Amino acid sequence: MRSLYLRIYATVVVVLLLFAGVSGWLFQRQIEQERGRAETVLSERMGAWAELIQRSLPGVDASRAEQAEAIDEWSQRLRLPLALDDPKGSPVGASESFRRRQADGVRALPVRLDDGRTLWVMRPGRPRGGEGSRRARLEGGGASEAVDALALPWMPPFFPRGIGLVAVLFVLFVAVAAGAYPVVRRLTRRLEALKGGVEQFGAGRLSHRVAVSGNDEVAALAASFNVAATRIEALVAAHRSLLANASHELRSPLARMKMAVSMLEGANPAQREQLRHEIDTNVAELDALVEEVLLASRLDAPSTAPAATERIDLLALAVEEAARVQAAVEGSAASVTGDERLLRRALRNLLENARRYGGGDIEVAVTTQPSGDVELSVCDRGPGVPEAMRERIFEPFFRLPGHAEQAGGVGLGLSLVKQIAERHGGRVRCEAPAGGGSCFVISLPGA
Repeated sequence: MRSLYLRIYATVVVVLLLFAGVSGWLFQRQIEQERGRAETVLSERMGAWAELIQRSLPGVDASRAEQAEAIDEWSQRLRLPLALDDPKGSPVGASESFRRRQADGVRALPVRLDDGRTLWVMRPGRPRGGEGSRRARLEGGGASEAVDALALPWMPPFFPRGIGLVAVLFVLFVAVAAGAYPVVRRLTRRLEALKGGVEQFGAGRLSHRVAVSGNDEVAALAASFNVAATRIEALVAAHRSLLANASHELRSPLARMKMAVSMLEGANPAQREQLRHEIDTNVAELDALVEEVLLASRLDAPSTAPAATERIDLLALAVEEAARVQAAVEGSAASVTGDERLLRRALRNLLENARRYGGGDIEVAVTTQPSGDVELSVCDRGPGVPEAMRERIFEPFFRLPGHAEQAGGVGLGLSLVKQIAERHGGRVRCEAPAGGGSCFVISLPGA
């Protein structure tokens, strides 16, 4: 069976069959033991009754009327339906209760007296019925059948002996099996829905999500799938946007290079030098763009390699990088754990961004917060960033209006800073310091 719900349901049914079989066997053993004990007790009681009645009954030679009167008297005294047969098996007398219950089909128990007569005894109580209005006499070892009537009065009368228990177990099995099917089917139907959702997602419908119902493991699995699908959709969308924007950004330097190369053939020496410089500039721009795109892709992808855990003196790193752009550095020594190459790249991007858009007055500060986090800030005195765009500037390829024409750049620098900060368990934000300008702050966990 290939369907999961059929395998689960078959397992439930097999377990039910085993349970019913073992339960029936144990119950039957218990019934047999009870029957044996009932036979023993009944035999003892019947022996005592027979001995008591035999001592007080008139002899075999007494008249039938006298014997019948004695039987009726003992029936009333013992409150038991009694009857008496002579040694030849002919009825001698019977109590009224005996005749009434005999008409209802109640079985009687025979006790052979020493003088050859047979005493018939019936159990008092409500008759089982359904056995016809015949006198059911038991001969010799028929006590076992009579015990069925005494020990198991609850059995349905329309079942032959031994069939009642089997019928009850069968009905119980059918009821439980029928009740288990919708439960199993509901569980596997949710698994099938999850399977269908995964297949649709794998076929390219990245926006597809599965329904989450219930509060069990299947619901948790569906919720986990939805979370993973959302992350994958966001990652794929980011890669598509990165590819589209990178393709757009590649066109400009390639077009300029194509034009410069086409003009080289008819240019004079001075123009050729200028065109070569233009080509070199475009090649450098292309190289920087490709490098940033590759780095952004590596930071987006989940890394299987162990993360770098080297201890880095952030103040010393700031001093080294600030010297490249003649920026002032202040603060105290502070250490963080991470990848020095990536943190150096993040700081360099912030410094280049400040130099490009904020002028030459750049300040770098390293401070340790009471919480233990280390903050690295790069501030400039440029035109600043409008408050509505302080979150968007960290998006890939986003640039403030007019900045691309003013200072170039492809719009990946601040996006890389954010990715690097998050890779180290930190965050980055843009602030507007007093006096104007912009201040970019990277907050990292202290070592």
